[in-house]
Parts: sequence; C-alpha cells; structure tokens
Amino acid sequence: MANYDVLIIGAGPAGYVAAIRAAQLRQKVGIIDKEFLGGVCLNVGCIPSKALLKNAEVAHTLRERGEEFGFSFKELKLDYGAAVKRSRQVSERLVKGVEFLMKKNKIDVQMGTAKLMAKDTVSVKPQKGEAVEHKAKNVIIATGASAMSIPGVEPDGEQILTYWPAILQEKLPKSVIIVGGGAIGLEFATIWSSYGASVTLVEMLDRIAPLEDEEVSKELAKAMTKSGITIKTGAKVEKVEKSKAKVKVTISGENGQETLEAEQVLLAIGFRTNTSDLGLEQAGVKLGQRGEILIDERMATNVPGIWAIGDVTAKLMLAHVGSAMGIVCAENIAGVETIKLDYRMMPRATYCHPQVASFGFTEAQAKEAGYELKVARFNFQANGKALGLGDYAGWVKLITDARYGEILGAHMIGPEVTELLPELTIAQMAELTAAEISRNVHAHPSLTEVLMEVAHVSEGHAIHM
Repeated sequence: MANYDVLIIGAGPAGYVAAIRAAQLRQKVGIIDKEFLGGVCLNVGCIPSKALLKNAEVAHTLRERGEEFGFSFKELKLDYGAAVKRSRQVSERLVKGVEFLMKKNKIDVQMGTAKLMAKDTVSVKPQKGEAVEHKAKNVIIATGASAMSIPGVEPDGEQILTYWPAILQEKLPKSVIIVGGGAIGLEFATIWSSYGASVTLVEMLDRIAPLEDEEVSKELAKAMTKSGITIKTGAKVEKVEKSKAKVKVTISGENGQETLEAEQVLLAIGFRTNTSDLGLEQAGVKLGQRGEILIDERMATNVPGIWAIGDVTAKLMLAHVGSAMGIVCAENIAGVETIKLDYRMMPRATYCHPQVASFGFTEAQAKEAGYELKVARFNFQANGKALGLGDYAGWVKLITDARYGEILGAHMIGPEVTELLPELTIAQMAELTAAEISRNVHAHPSLTEVLMEVAHVSEGHAIHM
C-alpha cells in the first residue's frame, strides 16, 4: 500500500497532464492505467491518425495531381501497410516520451485495473498478481470514453470495425461504408479514399460535420464529393448483415430504403463515457443522464476529494480539452491560482481534407443567443501561400458582435486551418477585437494572412477582395 496526495485513474491526455502538473506543485502523485500510457489519443487515436493523414495527402497528390506538380510514373505503387507501420512508429515515440516525463517528475506508474473502494482508497489489480489498495487524499478519474455501437450490430474487428482495429489494420479495404459523419468518420474517409478505396459516408443527420457551422458542412460535402466520396445524409442504418466477403448495410431516408454493400463497415457514431466498474456508485459520485461524471468548474465531483477530467465528464470530448482540464484540476487541488474554462470557446479541429477548424458560436447559435452580428469572410483563393501549395479551396468566417466588436466565433475550412486557430482563440480570450487582428502584421506569404484579411473585411476595409 502507498499513500498519495493525488492518485489518477487513467493515463490519457487528461490524466498524464494532470499528473505532471500536480507533481510540479509538489504533490506526491501516482497514475494508473489498465492498458497504456498516453491513452487512446497517443496509441490508437489522434496521433497515429495524423501520421496516416499525412501519408494520405502525399498519396492523393501523386495519384490525382501528379501531372499538375510535374510528377510522372510508369506504375505508381502505394503501400498502405507501410503507412500504418510509420504511424505506429510515431505513436511509440510519443508514448516513450510520456514514460520519460513520468520518471522525470517522479510519478509512480502502475498498470492495472483500478476501482474505488472508498473516497480515499483505490484498489489496483495488475494483469498478474493480487490487487493492492492505495490511499490518496485526492483521486482524479480520467478514464475517457469508448466507441459506441449501433444496437444489434456487433463489431468483430474484421468486417465491422470501430476506430481501434481500423487504425491498426495494415490492409487497405477496397470498399468501405463509414457510419457517422463526425470527425472520426471524416478523417478515415479522407485516408482511405486518398489511397483509392471506394468510400461511402452515411450520416443520420441532415449534414456531415453536423456540429460545425452549416456553411462549413456544405463546403466540406462539396469538396469530399468532388474527391470521389459518396455522401448520404438523413440516412438511418436499419440493418447490417455480414456474408463471407461483404457487408450489407440497409439505410432508410427520404427516398425509402436502400442497401449498400462494401468490404468493411466502420462505425463512427460517437462515444460513451467509461464509468462502469469504477466503484463510483459505492463512493457516492453523481452521474449525469448520459453516464458522465458530473463536475463543477473546479473539476470537483459532489464527493470531496474525488475529481474528474476529460472525456469521462462529457464536457467536450477532445484531447486538448482534457489536458486543459487536467491542469486546472491539479491547480485547484494544490490551492494555487488557476482559471475557469469556457468550453464553448475551446478550439475544435477535424483533420480531413479540406481541414475544418472552429471555436465559439456558429452563426445560427449567435443569432439564437440574441447577438447583433457582423459576419466577415475571406477566401483562400486570394491567398498567395495557398495558391503556391495548390490547396486553396475554402475560406475563413469570423463572427463578431456588431455592437462591441467582441469575437464570438470563427469557422474555417481549407489548408492547415487547424494551425490557424490559436491566434483567434487567444484574441478572444484576451478580449481583442478584429481591429487589433487587422493591425497585427502577418508574414507574407503565409496562410495566416487570411486571418488578417478577414479582420480587415470585418472592419470594413477589405484589402485583397
């Protein structure tokens, strides 16, 4: 048995970041995970997928645009298995980095299944050996979330997949039906179609990227359709049937029923929180209607000494949000100065092609909230760097309060827009306006110039349009 100031269950981006910050604040820290350091994100999620997306970008350029860029081949060979192996190397390198950080900060790492026995007692059952109980003044739950499935449809890891086996498989499917038009579905659609797979994207709601601004969804659908991806929206999955070589998916929509057929089906319909078998009920921790752990702005649950961060709270299921929550939680535990997180203003990024990035209110949400709006837009087609990259579809849309100039949100679709978010989010956090952004001199030529240009548009003195 060990005694800790802070004991963290879950070593993903929320948990391990909380552990580091707590250790920096002179707390004795332990962290537990049943599978791996870095969680889903580093091992089988956001990190390896970005490596695959880079391969997909190169593959798409060589397959579809080689002549434009001056490349020619007698026979182009694309090895998808090599791309997956490279993604594993990237993931393993980062995981080793997290291992180093745990040692550097003198954080005790235990691999095993954790369960609350009391509000200050955690039992850890390793894969081999007996369970051991540990005491902690504070316990942080950071157990994340798991992929949801359609009732009656059982993923088998071969024909019917969730993201986990999909990201590890080294064989490129010849054809695939992706159920779900959110971030995971969009990214896998980009990867597989770039390598030549036949991809059909099925979304139950009336548009893909349904949480984004409506204009972004329309622009993205147009771009993905142009790249050869079949998109079916307003389509509910009624039945999934497996045969020896194919999977049949029956969908229903405005035009009645339709049966689709492919080599594989990827289920990308969302996530549910990992709260079962943690002893939360016995400890008296309150859960919400979706099974999420309820927390206050400090990341504290209703039970003193028990805290929760990341996807398990269902605040906003994004790795960077979990990390931010982890830092705030550790600082609240230590009693030092910290901040309150505004989840609406958190950056959101989807790494499909074209990329999608946003934060804050959509135009519809801002109108519904009663703001008098000023909406400005600037197209990448007028940006020199984008033209040089040969990637100039899309635009930046800036939403401000017409009365006070407050930045309410931004919605972007186009080249590397996920890298353009921080200037706008820090401007919003610092209560800057479009006027200050327009006066900030941006390097030329650069993609960041679109932010300066859209700010000029917002201020009524557009330069390059």
